Amino acid sequence: MLRQFLALLLSLSLFPAAPTKLNKDQRALHAASRLTFGPTVTDLAAIHKLGVDKWIEQQLHPETIPENPALLERLKTFETLQLSNKDLIAQYPRKAGKGAKNVQTVYRELAEAKLLRAVHSTHQLEELMADFWYNHFNVFFDKGADRLLVTSYERDAIRPHVLGNFKNLLLATTKHPAMLFYLDNWTSVSAENLDNLRDRFQRKKAAAKKKRAAGLNENYARELLELHTLGVDNGYTQTDVTEVARCFTGWTIDGLRDDPKFLFRPLMHDRKAKTVLGQAFLPGRGEEDGLQVIDMLVRHPATAKFISTKLAQRFVADTPPPALITKMAATFTKTQGDIREVMRTMLKSPEFWAASTYNAKVKMPFEMVASALRATNATVTNSAAIQQEFRAQGQPLYRKGEPTGYSPMAEEWTNSAALLSRMNFGLALVQNKVRGTRIDLTQTLANKTKPTEIAQALLLRAPAPETLRAIESKSETNPAQIAGLVLGSPEFQRR
Repeated sequence: MLRQFLALLLSLSLFPAAPTKLNKDQRALHAASRLTFGPTVTDLAAIHKLGVDKWIEQQLHPETIPENPALLERLKTFETLQLSNKDLIAQYPRKAGKGAKNVQTVYRELAEAKLLRAVHSTHQLEELMADFWYNHFNVFFDKGADRLLVTSYERDAIRPHVLGNFKNLLLATTKHPAMLFYLDNWTSVSAENLDNLRDRFQRKKAAAKKKRAAGLNENYARELLELHTLGVDNGYTQTDVTEVARCFTGWTIDGLRDDPKFLFRPLMHDRKAKTVLGQAFLPGRGEEDGLQVIDMLVRHPATAKFISTKLAQRFVADTPPPALITKMAATFTKTQGDIREVMRTMLKSPEFWAASTYNAKVKMPFEMVASALRATNATVTNSAAIQQEFRAQGQPLYRKGEPTGYSPMAEEWTNSAALLSRMNFGLALVQNKVRGTRIDLTQTLANKTKPTEIAQALLLRAPAPETLRAIESKSETNPAQIAGLVLGSPEFQRR
């Protein structure tokens, strides 16, 4: 029955006809849908009370919004979130001996905290930006030492800068041991310097050094250009990749096994002359080679356009209007990468508020699950089952192996298997079959029993007639079943 119902829903348009112009209620819902992990009645009440513009301005300045005290108390119970790299390594050794703590606790607390913040934080835009930037500067949790470095990476390199200056964010990610380890820059050294290093150590130590430092590594340089700044094939060549890699030789990790920190090691650095994007770098320099590359990239017009495009793809449309990208990129250039100002330009633009963008973005799995939990006022006491759901839907948190991060494009998430998984989750959630999660459907629905009333309560808007007819044809009179089908419907998958 469920597969037949899914086929019926898939026959409906995932993107129904948009209104010709957004009215006041639609503007409020549009703001809440795009700038939170799922609109709630509380969000809409705040927007109507403050007005859309003031509410958005508050979200752009999360420090002005009191955080949810219950969330803060819950986060205090996750001790690993507060630990330094040194303390994590000491308490959660990779080779666990007697009395050692389980390293899986580090992942569990990291992933559960991310979910709880998405569901319960009053700083919703800040949480969306934290998710966006971690995805942009992706680090794979399960690569060796990164299992104990990702906690600090997100806390210390990503979160402080999500609405700050792009150069500061880029530099923080570049220097963090998690990124240095993930993309192997910590072992990168010119062949000439590698030979010199071997000569400086005794044979035993030299053998260990040889194993670790295998020569020039271009992994980070390539992703820095392709994924973090300029964009794919956007004004640079393979020669530029190699030259950038040479600039970042010597950017390594000190104390990887006990207290990992960034260290510039002159003996590993290529001190010869270099040329990056047509600009000459004098010989005999050190760490400033890498710093100059970062400064060049932040100021490059292609970076302004690429970052603006990625932000617009996440918050506006899979194919953003070129005029919007031009305006955002101009702000990026004028402000030297002020992320808050770029976001403000986007959120004040007519393109963001165009009727064609209303309900036109498909939620990624993390967004879908978080929005379902928010819509049903769910209480999560243990997120293990939900973490399994993220894996089933193709978006395990912190576990994207490739540096590309997860795509926000609808085509990545709208195949029939993915939608069936979402529908099964919706049905399980409302029937309290998701282990570690409870909802009071009676309270959430406020005694609403009719399909149209239940759909309105969960969607916070009137359901499309086609969706309502499909639900009515399959759901009989069971409110839980109706609610589950609404959560699994194409309409709930949009934001």
